[in-house]
Amino acid sequence: MNRQTDAPRHVVATTSDADTVLRRYARDGWSLREGFALPDPAWDVSGDRLVLHGRIGDHDTLQLAVLAAARGAGIVAVCDTTTPVGRALVDDLSRLGPVQTGAAAPVPAPAALADGDAPVVQLVAEQRALLDRLAAGDTIAAAAAAEFLSLRTANRRIAEARALFGVRTTREAVLAYLRQRGPGSLPTSGTS
Repeated sequence: MNRQTDAPRHVVATTSDADTVLRRYARDGWSLREGFALPDPAWDVSGDRLVLHGRIGDHDTLQLAVLAAARGAGIVAVCDTTTPVGRALVDDLSRLGPVQTGAAAPVPAPAALADGDAPVVQLVAEQRALLDRLAAGDTIAAAAAAEFLSLRTANRRIAEARALFGVRTTREAVLAYLRQRGPGSLPTSGTS
């Protein structure tokens, strides 16, 4: 399976910030579409490399954006994050994966950085819990069951973590996660 699982999620303050972000994704080959409704009957649109964008000022539009993000579309939303709608948007999107606020460029993958300059990757709680369980020796299926997630959701969270760490395998993602957690977090053989 070679689907795109690292769909962008941005919440920016102004339309000019949104334009900056959208230009970057257009250069990278993403399809851009204004509005957050997905009329396509297919559930998963993550392989389409689609970024939906627009202003969010009410809860109905917020729900459309979150549903589109859950289906795999990228989101670039113009919304004030200090308002109740803005806070709810960031909270709901954060449950799906990392959310960038502002127009800053995404953190480069660790391979693109000089040695010793690896970025701190911001993982959502589900990703951390799954990687902790994988580091302890659980299978993905066992980790998903223990965290009350479907296997599909667990695989998607792990794929997002791989993309954030800039690695190709789940094993490399677990090792990168353990390195990020710091000394004493590497698994040891034997009892703890």
